[in-house]
Amino acid sequence: MSPTPKFSEKQFIIEHIASILSFYDARIDDEAGGYYQNYKDDGTVFDKGFKQLVSSTRLVVNYSLAYSLFGKEEYKQRALRGIAFVENVHWQKDKEMYAWTLQDNEVLDMTQQAYGYAFVLLAYAALQKYDVIRCEDKISAVYSLLEKRFWQNEYGLYADEISATGILSDYRGQNSNMHLCEAMILAYEATQHEQYLDKAEQLANNICFRQAQLTDGLVWEHYSKTFSPDWDYNKNDPKNLYRPWGFQPGHQTEWTKLLLSLHRYRPLNRYVEKATSLFDIAYQTAWDEKYGGLIYGFTPQDEWCDEDKYFWVQAESIAAAAMLYKQTGNTTFLNAYNKLWQYCWDNMIDHTHGAWFRILQRDNAKISDEKSSAGAKCDYHTICACAEVLRVIDEADSLMLQTSFANR
Repeated sequence: MSPTPKFSEKQFIIEHIASILSFYDARIDDEAGGYYQNYKDDGTVFDKGFKQLVSSTRLVVNYSLAYSLFGKEEYKQRALRGIAFVENVHWQKDKEMYAWTLQDNEVLDMTQQAYGYAFVLLAYAALQKYDVIRCEDKISAVYSLLEKRFWQNEYGLYADEISATGILSDYRGQNSNMHLCEAMILAYEATQHEQYLDKAEQLANNICFRQAQLTDGLVWEHYSKTFSPDWDYNKNDPKNLYRPWGFQPGHQTEWTKLLLSLHRYRPLNRYVEKATSLFDIAYQTAWDEKYGGLIYGFTPQDEWCDEDKYFWVQAESIAAAAMLYKQTGNTTFLNAYNKLWQYCWDNMIDHTHGAWFRILQRDNAKISDEKSSAGAKCDYHTICACAEVLRVIDEADSLMLQTSFANR
């Protein structure tokens, strides 16, 4: 294992992003279009023809961000190659819909997921924000599709799923709304159009305040079609990839990050207070004192219901801790930041082949040899979390805070 670095140093963060990208760079381009999305720990590609909309678009975000950081033309071209695949293969022009999954570039599943549209919007926003291309028309078009197909005006939130035959599911969830909030913030940063920030703020307020009031102040995952909490949805499936039962520590800390992102543009004390509360409860409930890291899920009674350790939970919590420390100056968050990084450095990061492992058992034993897979992982969370930390470091430097993050 490499020597333990100083996790708050800018150079470490930049080099770590580069090391993650290097795992993918040599093997990601599919000659048939788009990106390979399924990798073993050693980089071997498996299930070459299977692709999913979320990974197709998240990888566009990865390479757009990489282009802004490193200025490599290959990253720009890879981002363009990725969005071309989304537009020419995922997008079904005759139906004006996106294919959710593909096999050998043929449609497998045409279910329309708001969660998928969130990442299409995020991809276009990233392309523009990070100076790959100008695409305000694409951002606007995806936004219009979301409003037409998923927006529930009476609740101020988005529905989740429409079948291939056009039937709207009764299921409502917070996860799609959370990632749509993320996408709206980036769309605002890319375009400076207030409608996107307005929407992000509406989503954050309705999930983190109105809905959370119904569930003891934390963000619950599942709701009925009238947005009443559904306490039993997937109760027997706490490990479900997209809709696990239980409170998700990683989603509490993702909302911490989003609330503080909103606070940058529309500062309100209640955003900081709620962000702090969500992080504190998640961290205190889910931190594993014996083996380190944050577990995946806990019950309404604060009992762990999934003890596995997921890469994205740790990554999002690292970003949230950095942002909270910068915002409040409370060293409790700096300590959490360093503990999370140390856990990941010791367990989650593959120092042999590169990138992060996707999931470990509670005792940090490996569960499988699949590092990344379509729809489950492409290191978008790790790269974007590191980018947020870089932003915190840059903001701390520019403000010359005496106890700045960058000087710790």
